[in-house]
Amino acid sequence: MIADGQPGHIDQIKQTNAGAVYRLIDQLGPVSRIELSKRAQLAPASITKIVRELLEAHLVKETEYQEIGSRGRPAIGLVLDTEAWHFLSVRISRGTITLALRDLSSKMVVEELLPLVAEHDESLLQRIVDEIDHFFIRHQSKLERLTAIAITLPGMIDTASGIVHRMPFYDVQEMALGPALEALTGLPVYLQHDICAWTMAEALYGASRGSMNVIQVVIDHNVGAGVITNGRVLHAGSRSVVEIGHTQVDPYGKRCYCGNHGCLETVASIENMLEIAQQRLRGSMTSRLHDAPLCVESLCDAALAGDRLAKDIILGVGHSVGRIVAIMVNLFNPEKILVGSPLNRAAEILHPVIASCIRQQSLPAYSEHVKVESTQFFNQGTMPGAALVKDALYNGSLLVKLLQG
Repeated sequence: MIADGQPGHIDQIKQTNAGAVYRLIDQLGPVSRIELSKRAQLAPASITKIVRELLEAHLVKETEYQEIGSRGRPAIGLVLDTEAWHFLSVRISRGTITLALRDLSSKMVVEELLPLVAEHDESLLQRIVDEIDHFFIRHQSKLERLTAIAITLPGMIDTASGIVHRMPFYDVQEMALGPALEALTGLPVYLQHDICAWTMAEALYGASRGSMNVIQVVIDHNVGAGVITNGRVLHAGSRSVVEIGHTQVDPYGKRCYCGNHGCLETVASIENMLEIAQQRLRGSMTSRLHDAPLCVESLCDAALAGDRLAKDIILGVGHSVGRIVAIMVNLFNPEKILVGSPLNRAAEILHPVIASCIRQQSLPAYSEHVKVESTQFFNQGTMPGAALVKDALYNGSLLVKLLQG
């Protein structure tokens, strides 16, 4: 969420420049002021001012380093000073909440996975606030300067206001999560759809690092997509994400939590996929799926072993998702498709069918060289939240708050 009004034009330029310098120091450090001036295309006087403010705030520090090809005295370069700055990264998922304290380099300090049941006498908002409060109390001895709270979760979210309109798995209506946490802690709160945040994490640290145009498809408890276009995550700062999970694929299908019927998520999410498998098992008594508890791992293992029913389930999901992705390829012309899913355990079955749909249904000029690959991270833990904080430092919005104390 954005706590304050939008900065004016001059302030926006200062914010953008400070973020750009911080990003370059993070990516290139140790780096000289002269090199920063060249890379950021800013005057030396501007670099001197920005660097001085970062040094005074203990956000960067100077260090000696040997320049490549030089045999003289070591040069003085700049690197980030991150260890004394912490933030809280939170992930809310089906039945669980993960809380982690990280420093500004995204290094883990401590992380806990706790239950968060759907049915409870207290509101979900109150339980989240209580869990965060108790987490701080338990780990107060580890806390340094706390800078921000980043929260990722599934559902329909207004990231600017910090309002969660609806969520799967929980009874939520217009939950003011961002404002509540900001009032409690006084910290900036960054709230984002977990798929969009995961896409940021892959762009900053993972499988799409260095790529300019990527579509990331998630097939998990919820189904959705994140898009990187021209090196930036699409819709990262707005109220919308690429909601392919709520694209109708069967108008007479199962009712979705969004209120519609036959959404892609009702066909391709893990829970619905296993429900379909359970129904079909009654007519396939020879399936290997009878030999083990039905879960996504046993489904993948059976498919890899040649089980016809298990393989058909995964192929069906691949076709349903692939048809939607093929349309997206025509819209965004990506270099690669990343698939984030526990079904990647059977990637040799899932990925080819998605790639086949793209080749058959997208423009040849767009689909010819597109690769389908697995994400580096999984849809769990708090790295996506860390990506939100890193992005806020790079665009300068959080950086300016830290410089102002």
